[in-house]
Amino acid sequence: FGDNDHGNGIPEDDAEAVRWYRKAAEQGNAQAQYNLGRMYANGNGVPEDNVMAYLWWNLAAAQGIESAKKNKGILSKKMSKEQIAAAQKLSREWLANMQK
Repeated sequence: FGDNDHGNGIPEDDAEAVRWYRKAAEQGNAQAQYNLGRMYANGNGVPEDNVMAYLWWNLAAAQGIESAKKNKGILSKKMSKEQIAAAQKLSREWLANMQK
């Protein structure tokens, strides 16, 4: 999955990058959500996890990140219906928690 971030101020170390992306993603930053999804899809700094990648891309896509929509579609072809359902459930729970 493509690299949509040009490293602007982001540490080279993948685990450190994941930590910073997660902080911003959890605050609702769509670009960080996209980047975190990419890290999970590629297994950079975190174990490869399609459900988590889908979760973060789903949230980024909901905020209009077109590449997240595209990547989510590609990824869904590699996932079972159960995995997709789990990722969508996580997305709904995440959004519900953000609105509290």
